[in-house]
Amino acid sequence: MTSGRRRPPILVVAVALLAVAFFALPLLGLLQKASWSTLGDDLTTPAARDALRLSLVCSLSATALSVLFGLPLAWVLARVQFPGKPLVRGLVLLPLVLPPVVGGVALLAAFSNQGLVNNWLDALFGFRVQLTFTTAGAILAETFVALPFFVITVEAALRSMDRRYEDVASTLGAGRWTAFRRVTLPMILPSVVAGAVLAWARALGEFGATVTFAGNVIGRTQTLPLAVYLQLESNPDVAIALSLVLLGISLVLIVSLRDRWLQRS
Repeated sequence: MTSGRRRPPILVVAVALLAVAFFALPLLGLLQKASWSTLGDDLTTPAARDALRLSLVCSLSATALSVLFGLPLAWVLARVQFPGKPLVRGLVLLPLVLPPVVGGVALLAAFSNQGLVNNWLDALFGFRVQLTFTTAGAILAETFVALPFFVITVEAALRSMDRRYEDVASTLGAGRWTAFRRVTLPMILPSVVAGAVLAWARALGEFGATVTFAGNVIGRTQTLPLAVYLQLESNPDVAIALSLVLLGISLVLIVSLRDRWLQRS
């Protein structure tokens, strides 16, 4: 005896379609506003080229730093028990819910020329590090908001993986580093890739922390989102063209992650 699929409630479907329209209509409006005939020229203006180049440099650097520091951090959070662990995890994930502008203010308090870190460096070693209004400062701001995306993704993978494979590797004589490199890392690789891509996408779209901490300096800190904001009043066609670039990258990443990586992590 077979039973056919039950039809979904019409009211539920109608509300779901309204929700989809809520997301789709602004994107359709952006596509409708775009000047397709001059799109190539708009994307090759000096300001647009500088913003594209700087966005790639800063976002890829922030992603590399997220992987470098996030992988050990995710392993510690997933595998090590220590006092205050919930508080540490809360601090790591705080930028996920913290308003980016507030994050930028916090970075200023810590890393500006008169901030906490530079005061310590000056007292101990007699020098200060200039990060505000520099490309390094933009990278720092993007890392601050991107790192939690990598950590939370990889930590979840480490928690859910079958640790018996690591135990078998240990009984066969593999050291801790060898077991991690040959067993653990290949098993969580889809989540590592997904976390890195999510971190890159978040860094690429960062605005608030960057403009607050690093400023909006053309050629040094003006990334794509900052260029969109600046060009919106003076040259809206360029702003829309840059917005389409960010929109296309984000959509491709989300679809690719959903189909190829997130289901396997």
